[in-house]
Amino acid sequence: MTIRTALVTGVSRRQGIGFALARRLLDDGHRVVAQSWSPYDATEPWGADPDGMDGVLALLGGEGDRLAHRAVDLADPAAPAALVAAAVERFGPLDTLVVNHARSQDATLAEIDAAMLDAVWAVNVRASLLLVQAFAAQYSGHSGRVVLFTSGAHRGPMPTEIPYAATKATLGAITATLADAVAEQGITVNCVNPGPTDTGWATPEHAGFVGRHMPRGRWNSPAEAAAVVALLLSRDADSITGQVVDAEGGFRRFTP
Repeated sequence: MTIRTALVTGVSRRQGIGFALARRLLDDGHRVVAQSWSPYDATEPWGADPDGMDGVLALLGGEGDRLAHRAVDLADPAAPAALVAAAVERFGPLDTLVVNHARSQDATLAEIDAAMLDAVWAVNVRASLLLVQAFAAQYSGHSGRVVLFTSGAHRGPMPTEIPYAATKATLGAITATLADAVAEQGITVNCVNPGPTDTGWATPEHAGFVGRHMPRGRWNSPAEAAAVVALLLSRDADSITGQVVDAEGGFRRFTP
């Protein structure tokens, strides 16, 4: 197994996919630089982790030889390059980038405005592209990996989440282009749609709808999303690039 040095964004809550990603990579023997921005979580209905980042990091085994943490606001245009530079300074050259962070935004077509769209775009798309750019600039190996995260926006409508859907759909659409841009460097780029995943954000109405429309009768778990990423990071996935992997668990979104 290739031991990887990975930067993982969006590691801020123990219920989140980012936490599951960091834990899976650490369990698999990799080194991880985890990015978080808890002030954003604190503004959302789900809130920041009750034990803060100290508690999150403690559950991951604490900072040390294989885990480092950087609190970085990716809304800052300079933040992606600075984050990659800090990760390289801590653990040396990166061979893996997992872009898991996201800014959520519920809004219908009638509710959106320019400021809202710009804020979501800056974090979800601009920061993601600049992270890939900075990662590629420092990479000089033979088996690099970039994994982006999308939603199900390419599979069906999300009319009450237009800013979020637009930006997540963009990441899926740009995956093949990014894969081509870095192919000569030996880097693969893929994108994961984890499907409905229980990270503590859903209302009872959401939970009931998803539960009825999943063949297994339950939501996907963050650990299952992390398992898909682990597959894409393995040598068995050397030939997989430019793909959006729909790991939705058979979500029947159009079933009455």
